[in-house]
Amino acid sequence: MTASPQEDYERAGFDGRLTPGTSPALILVDPARAYVDPDCPLYAGVEPAVDAMRLLLAAARRAGIPVIVTRVLLRADGSDGGLFLRKVPVLRVFAEGSPFGAFIDGLAPAPHDLTVTKQCPSAFFGTSLAARLTADGIDTLFIGGLSTSGCVRATALDALQHGFVPIVVEEAVGDRDPDVHAANLFDIKHKIGEVWPLGRVREHLASLG
Repeated sequence: MTASPQEDYERAGFDGRLTPGTSPALILVDPARAYVDPDCPLYAGVEPAVDAMRLLLAAARRAGIPVIVTRVLLRADGSDGGLFLRKVPVLRVFAEGSPFGAFIDGLAPAPHDLTVTKQCPSAFFGTSLAARLTADGIDTLFIGGLSTSGCVRATALDALQHGFVPIVVEEAVGDRDPDVHAANLFDIKHKIGEVWPLGRVREHLASLG
């Protein structure tokens, strides 16, 4: 009998587990209007993930853990977009002055949250995020946001490489294609971090303190 992908990966040794530490934070990756506005070419039909992100954010606030929210913001002429913009020209929707770069209702950072502005997929690349998390004693990142195959995956990978346990919240991430979304969650689970359902994350956050 042919092994399932799950069995094959675990038999090959992709079966390690990471345990959350005692000082977590939540990061919401690029909760931008672009992904939920049908007038935008980046519209991805991820409204269920957005609803889950709101529940996740509420749980984090109840638990009193730090919240980080990222955004992509490019100069009006795109001169700081680099190769990423050249490869994905539609990212011009995140240029200064575009309404599509605005935060989705209910997911904007509060004044005391950390807002990270970036021009590349990872929340860590070219930003001070790693230094800030280290200074604050953070050891674990719960990750929600958009999109699973792009900026979420890149952020989870860099979290791992910087020594922060990445836990992607399954329902609170989304992508324009469900097969691509599922494949990236599978890969993240086996090679990068943990993938937890929202219910488990909410229970974990409620148990803190």
